[in-house]
Amino acid sequence: MKSKRNPNAISEKGLKTTLIGIVVSALLAIVKALGGIFGHSYALIADAIESGTDVVTSAMLWVGLRWSTRPADENHPYGHGKAEALVALGISLALVGAAFIIIKDSISHIQNPHKTPAPYTLIILVVVVIIKELLYRFVLKTGKEIQSGAVKADAFHHRSDAITSLAAFIGISIALWGGEGYEVADDYAALIAAAFIIYNAYKIGRPAIGELLDEALEPEFHKEIILLAEQIPEVQRVEQCHARKMGSAYHVDLHIWVDGELSVEKGHQIAHKVKDRLIESISQIIDVHIHIEPG
Repeated sequence: MKSKRNPNAISEKGLKTTLIGIVVSALLAIVKALGGIFGHSYALIADAIESGTDVVTSAMLWVGLRWSTRPADENHPYGHGKAEALVALGISLALVGAAFIIIKDSISHIQNPHKTPAPYTLIILVVVVIIKELLYRFVLKTGKEIQSGAVKADAFHHRSDAITSLAAFIGISIALWGGEGYEVADDYAALIAAAFIIYNAYKIGRPAIGELLDEALEPEFHKEIILLAEQIPEVQRVEQCHARKMGSAYHVDLHIWVDGELSVEKGHQIAHKVKDRLIESISQIIDVHIHIEPG
């Protein structure tokens, strides 16, 4: 029995959300870069760099989502869902790269102070924080709906951009309020933002590595599978339960006990009952492999 899920429909939803993120991030990167250059704010330029990585990583995500929905083939019998985890890991590494660029340049500017940032840079940052926070919520909602780790990673990337902008706002405010001698507050703000970016990179990369290594999923998920399987009257107990995540979908392996006196045909029918129950009850499950054990 096939799953109710439509991978292509899910992919299209993720692709549409990603495309919106690319367009918004590109426009904000241009505005922040121009504002930082003409407004003498390296924190704003660093923020523009972060938005630029948003564009690159969202483009990576777009390609990854396209790739992950390709059907299973001879070389990839479980499908191409792992492409999503690879993309999420790529996003994490790109974030780390952007953070170190910001750190390097911030230290350089601290050692060689620049002009006090222009007041209008604060207006740019207020607008950016609001837009990026709204974009984060929009993308995260989609990621949760389609159970895509890569889309959720992209959402956290937008959140890290909002944090970077907030740090820049604080730094520029201190520089403007303190006057001469406080110009470096702008650069220290960029350093703080870089630390947040690295933290978000970890939050994105750690689950992606776990998925690529087929790390055990949440205990609650296994408990739900076992409970549903043991609700079938002919199933005496579930001996083993393993699940692997493939993008936004799950493959499940079960060992179940049944009456040892039953025929092979009857055992086969029970296995199909269990499989159908799981696929009907948990929409993310696309296939179940069942091994019958005599009870």
